[in-house]
This record gives sequence, structure tokens and C-alpha cells, in this order.
Amino acid sequence: MHYLYILYSPTIDRFYIGETTNLHQRVIDHNNHKYQRGFTKAAKDWSIKLYKICESKQQAMFLEKFIKRMKSKKFILKVIENPSILDDIIDKNKK
Repeated sequence: MHYLYILYSPTIDRFYIGETTNLHQRVIDHNNHKYQRGFTKAAKDWSIKLYKICESKQQAMFLEKFIKRMKSKKFILKVIENPSILDDIIDKNKK
């Protein structure tokens, strides 16, 4: 099972989008700065704002890249508010 996730840090007022097979451990890793060269090392208060169970790693990576390409905090907030947007994106990609 793969997850797409969106984390938020109030300290730096930023979002982070990623994918993983172990959501709980990944958040712990981000908060403990396991990824020294990663973006999330900027804060220690990351929390899950949204997660979606995906059918495959490819689907999770597709959604992650789609959201990141938007480069929009507004879009991320819309997705958090209305997660069905992710299903619409998947459906359009299947066609």
C-alpha cells in the first residue's frame, strides 16, 4: 500500500508533499531530520494535513508530481479542503 501525503509546518508556514509505504514512520523521520539534504529539515513540527491511500507507487508518485508542478499553496489548500480533487485527477489520467 502506498500513501500520498501532505505535511504542514506552522513554524515555517510551508507544506511538503511526498509518498511512502509507511506514513507514521515517514512523519517521524521528517521531524527527526533523517533526510539531511531534504526540504523538511527546516522544521521539527511537521504534521499530516492530508493523506490518500493509492493503488500503487506509480499512482502516489503521479499525484505527488502533479501537486508539486502546480507550485501553488492555494491549490494545496483546495486539495486539503476537498480531497476528491485527487480522485478527479486520477480519473482524468486514466483516460
